Amino acid sequence: MATTFHCDVAIVGAGLAGGLIALALKRRHPALDVRLVDAADTVGGNHLWSFFASDVDEADRWIVAPLISYGWRSYDVMFPAHERHITAPYYSIESDRLDTLVRAALPEAALMLGRPVHSVSAITVEFADGDRIEAKGVIDARGAGDLGQLDCGWQKFVGREFELAEPHDDPRPMVMDARVPQRDGYRFVYCLPFAATRMFVEDTYYSDTPDLDRAVLSDRVDAYVATRGWQVDRLIREEAGVLPVTMGGDFEGYWRSTGQDSAKAGMRAGLFHPTTGYSLPDAVRTASLIARTRDLSGAGLRDLTYGFARATWQQRGFYRMIDKMLFRAAEPEERYRVLERFYRLDSQLVRRFYAGQSTMMDKARILTGKPPVPIGRALQAIGLLPAARTEPSA
Repeated sequence: MATTFHCDVAIVGAGLAGGLIALALKRRHPALDVRLVDAADTVGGNHLWSFFASDVDEADRWIVAPLISYGWRSYDVMFPAHERHITAPYYSIESDRLDTLVRAALPEAALMLGRPVHSVSAITVEFADGDRIEAKGVIDARGAGDLGQLDCGWQKFVGREFELAEPHDDPRPMVMDARVPQRDGYRFVYCLPFAATRMFVEDTYYSDTPDLDRAVLSDRVDAYVATRGWQVDRLIREEAGVLPVTMGGDFEGYWRSTGQDSAKAGMRAGLFHPTTGYSLPDAVRTASLIARTRDLSGAGLRDLTYGFARATWQQRGFYRMIDKMLFRAAEPEERYRVLERFYRLDSQLVRRFYAGQSTMMDKARILTGKPPVPIGRALQAIGLLPAARTEPSA
């Protein structure tokens, strides 16, 4: 016989966004009956999330600080014609730690894992096996909606964490090493030194397509490791992903694609940086917003998350314009020049860009000077010049 569960708030989707909301609600409202639901058996999946300290407001640090697995005081970037050391705190969170802290914060019965969901409304969750949850409010955080509603390029990657036979000599992250051959768009390698003999290496592409050949990218990671002279003792783990890089689209259509009336968070709400695809800063802001509200009803949560997501989308038109220039004004093998020029700019400007908080002066500085792409194609990409016409053949 089907069972009905009752609670105050049900969060569907135990990824980063859902896990942070659960932690924030229990921290601010310990007596609240919160349920966290997912088809998977763990919280957070198999992921590594990294962020700059400036990505998270000081007032919201309490949400993310306990989750941090690794931290560094600075990082490096390298391009064919430019390299730079930037002093700025940088942190990484492992999904295993998110899983551990959520399990410690929520009672065992509140973690409804390994439970596939059939449907969600503002106040109900229907399980595939016929059970259901009736809640005062439901938040849907199950991942991306219909990305066909958006105009997207793609950031795709394979990351591998290694135990090395001997210590490496890299004291800080290499956030971008673009000295590698440029394939399938803008390509760079990302390295995080977790310990003297532990290194995470990720091969990343800003590509026109979401197609990801995991085996090929894994081999390229191994080849990069070999060129660095690192001797691998064993592979600890591997992850892969494809993130949207948005150039435009219909936000309202995207929101409606997963239901109009329920509250949403994370990728499902369109809350990710248009250029990087990263969702952690917005996930922290969303968790903080929900933890502060007094109205946890289905309608109240829907209005709160919809309003936040819509306002965030409207504020980020500049980044979508930059993405158009990156993808449509530069040849794939020349896209690295856009980032190479960007990393010559003021470090505070760089920090604000990644946090999605660029000022008007920042935007002007990014767009002025000698462009790294043909000016005509740049103007066509952002719609200030008509696209070049192709004459029909005779």
